[in-house]
Amino acid sequence: MKKIILSLAISSLALSGCASKQEPGELEVFPLDQVRLLASPFQHAQDTNIQYILAMDPDRLLAPYLKEAGLAPKAENYRNWENTGLDGHIGGHYITALSLAWAATGNSEVKQRLDYMLDELKRAQDKNGNGYLSGVPGGKAMWNDLAAGNIRSDLFTLNEKWVPLYNIHKVYAGLRDAYRYADSQQALEMLIALSDWGAELIANLSDAQLQQILKSEHGGLNEVYADVAEITGDKKYLEIAKRLSHREILDPLERQQDKLTGLHANTQIPKVIGYKRVGDLAQDKKWQDAAAYFWNEVVTHRTVAIGGNSVREHFHPTDDFAPMVEDVEGPETCNTYNMLKLTQLLYLNNQELGYAELGDPQTRYIRYYERALYNHILSSQNPDTGGLVYFTPMRPNHYRMYSQPEEAMWCCVGSGIENHSKYGEMIYAHRGDDLFVNLFIPSTLNWDEKGIQIRQENTIPDTETTTLTVTGSGSFRLKLRYPTWVDEGSLAIAINGENVSVQEKPGSYVTLARHWNDGDRIEVKLPMHPQAEQLPDKSDYYALTYGPVVLAAKTQPFVGEQLNFLADDSRMGHIARGPMCPQEMTPTFVSEDRDFALGLRRLPGDQLRFAAPDSLRTADIPALGKNIARAELPALNPDAGTGLELIPFFRVHESRYSIYWPYSTPQNLAAKQQQREAEDRARLALMRQTIDKVAPGEQQPEADHFFAGAGTEAGVHRGRHWRHASDWFSYRLNDPNQEAQTLRITYFGLDNGRSFRILANAVEIAQVTLDGSHGDAFFSMDYPVPSEVLEQANQGHIELRFEAAENSVAGGIYGVRLLRATENSE
Repeated sequence: MKKIILSLAISSLALSGCASKQEPGELEVFPLDQVRLLASPFQHAQDTNIQYILAMDPDRLLAPYLKEAGLAPKAENYRNWENTGLDGHIGGHYITALSLAWAATGNSEVKQRLDYMLDELKRAQDKNGNGYLSGVPGGKAMWNDLAAGNIRSDLFTLNEKWVPLYNIHKVYAGLRDAYRYADSQQALEMLIALSDWGAELIANLSDAQLQQILKSEHGGLNEVYADVAEITGDKKYLEIAKRLSHREILDPLERQQDKLTGLHANTQIPKVIGYKRVGDLAQDKKWQDAAAYFWNEVVTHRTVAIGGNSVREHFHPTDDFAPMVEDVEGPETCNTYNMLKLTQLLYLNNQELGYAELGDPQTRYIRYYERALYNHILSSQNPDTGGLVYFTPMRPNHYRMYSQPEEAMWCCVGSGIENHSKYGEMIYAHRGDDLFVNLFIPSTLNWDEKGIQIRQENTIPDTETTTLTVTGSGSFRLKLRYPTWVDEGSLAIAINGENVSVQEKPGSYVTLARHWNDGDRIEVKLPMHPQAEQLPDKSDYYALTYGPVVLAAKTQPFVGEQLNFLADDSRMGHIARGPMCPQEMTPTFVSEDRDFALGLRRLPGDQLRFAAPDSLRTADIPALGKNIARAELPALNPDAGTGLELIPFFRVHESRYSIYWPYSTPQNLAAKQQQREAEDRARLALMRQTIDKVAPGEQQPEADHFFAGAGTEAGVHRGRHWRHASDWFSYRLNDPNQEAQTLRITYFGLDNGRSFRILANAVEIAQVTLDGSHGDAFFSMDYPVPSEVLEQANQGHIELRFEAAENSVAGGIYGVRLLRATENSE
């Protein structure tokens, strides 16, 4: 299996070309085919994922590429994102997923499927004749337009196509990974041909034109070109990687400035992976430091307990995590998928150590990696069906939606089918005679260079011991990670039954240097204890952890509720749209101090379970029911907060759940509950009245509503996204039951001198003039929806259009809501 070498001592491209050489002191992870998982939740997830990807129809995934090449497809596209503009993006992920699964397991059926996919893609590439390979519908004309300098870019459109560079990046990455993990020379030839096509595409564009193109989401194109530079030894690809790096994001990171608030999160993370790769290969410390700074800002200040980040796909302010516990569109799986990639790069090439200093790598990267792997990535797969999750709400008492192999082709399906074959990547690493044990995941390691095999067995987190057995003999230093979730002085090691003195502290490696003999057995005791972890903004919400896992409770706030957890093929099927539970129903930690985690009591049984501590008090459900009787929610469950059990979050599926819990002292409890109830009641009432909504300027909500426009721009003001146009822009709103009564539009009060009209299904419903008279605040206006709008609705859709008056601007529009009749106030 081929691999791209990432190291602490990367050779200088300027002196030795682009192909990395193995140098003394190089830190490497093991090739995936040298690590095999043993029985554990991770192995189960890996095996379930293989069943899922083999259940997918390769001909449906290939259809967009064959169509774009002018060849007859053997089946029709998948639906959802795969036939509404992002055609082919899953196919690129699929190549990577098959390559990873083959490397991780040696499954022959997976290899046959991979070879078939590559052969069919090669047929399409050959028909194109110039190295081009993509499923972007009508892409050839668009690429020619870009090459000629005709560029119209927006956050998620490029020349009226839905993120075509993001789309084609998946093909680049898939071909690279088929070479890297499956040693496919065919894939390498295809990758180089595609790379040369891309190089020619941008050859005559100025840097300014290219930066304009890069405003549209483009995945990690800079990373892939850096990888091609390393694989081929040709520095021209590294120069292209530099040109494909978005300066609008890189420049503030180089200055150590956090300008992330309001940005679409997963658009940025792949760019930063590319900055890191380019910086490593070119030995550019500023780019390397920029990537490390980004990681620190995201992980330290923008990440919740499970390792995820973002709300509604965007970075919110670091000092306000209220949206995280209020909104149902919590951390996105794709974000964590990419953060783990960046984390691996930083772990392997840690600039803070310096190239000359060969100390142990920093375990803080592994600490984050472990937390995100156990609690976000592992939890994002339904262990029974293999279904994959897009959003993981942190809002108490909400739930998640799962994809199906034939439906729901979102980005998090693409990254998801990759995730569960990668668990072996970071368990072990090596450098010279040092073997690092980073993660306590049951597995076997074949260390070819040393003729050594390691077998690691445990049932963590249900038990607290891992055992490593050596096969073969030789001298090397075994470096065991001392995790920060084990108290100082508590980690214990025995070799062949004899205790070993441990002087190291949590957050370091324990070094065992000796000549190892066949059959040597190392037993490592890792005592765990519950801890409370506050939201990063220091607001009074806490999650509970135990060792590497985050604990959660399955909840049943409503009597007899029957939720559907399977996503359909609608554009917004990834969002759990069932009733939101009033936040005052969430049990609260009530304590004079914040040591409430100590009250957890482990319950009998083989699997980890805790009884909720006494300090976790529930609301008075009967009284609460009277207070919110007008809410028209399902009947409240009077036993909802009693007998709660806390279990590892990765075991919570097809249920409402709570991870974060509010905290109060006894003296402040009544006032805090009243405040939460008042804030949440209006929010819930509006949500129940809302038929559909769009957040203008936010990427996925606009894409889900088929945004179109001319002369349009978007941005962020005071933490809120907006869109306006000198010409027009439109959305497709959903009103399946034709019950729309009111259109609510949100504006900013100081916008002045803007005139436009609003049309719905070509019926004018308002002429608007913004004159700055509403002051320094946001405000909303309601417009009645005429009956003729509903009469002209096509399949329950309302085409909403904003048109600028002559020499004026339509917008800025900060919010769009389609409302049904006001709830009965009795």
